[in-house]
This record gives sequence, C-alpha cells and structure tokens, in this order.
Amino acid sequence: MKKLLFVMVLVMGALVVNAQRTPVKVADLQKSITDNVAKDYVGFTIKDATKVVENNVVTYEVVIAKGTMQETLSYDNTGKFLKKMEAKAGMPKTGPKPATKPPVKK
Repeated sequence: MKKLLFVMVLVMGALVVNAQRTPVKVADLQKSITDNVAKDYVGFTIKDATKVVENNVVTYEVVIAKGTMQETLSYDNTGKFLKKMEAKAGMPKTGPKPATKPPVKK
C-alpha cells in the first residue's frame, strides 16, 4: 500500500511540473498576435491556438496554415512574437527544398 501511495505522489508531482496547455479560441487571441500573422504571414490563416503555462510563464502557440503548409508560432503573454517552432512529425516543412543533384550519365 505504501508503494502504491508513493508512486501516486510521484505521478502527481510530475504532472504539476509539466506545462499546462489550454486551447484558446482564435477569436480570443490578442489583437497584436492576429495583426502579426496578417502582416508577416500573408495568405496564412490561424488554424488553432494554445495557451501554455510553464514555470509561471505564459506563452501562446499559434498554428497557422496556407494550403498544405503549416507553421507553429510562439508569442509571449503580451502578444510579442518570440519564435517559429520546428515542424512536428507528420507536418510538411515549409521553406526551400534541398537541391537535388542531376543524374550522372554513364
């Protein structure tokens, strides 16, 4: 019984340490975030957004899409752009494709 209680306390502690992620409606995003997307990512639309609280720091992760391209952008709690996140597995990466070498003739 003591072992089970100890394991439960460890699991609960791990959950508290991890970031808390909450979905945010696109309409509820700060105007500075939507303005930045409209200005710097012309033709992209905001697909979804998430509020992330980690170590008492609030950030927003905003997924934008244009056709088959997807990007995830990170903003601070005031709506200031922080960085573009790496594409996640299963998502097509945007940007230039690597050059391919022409076939060698024999």
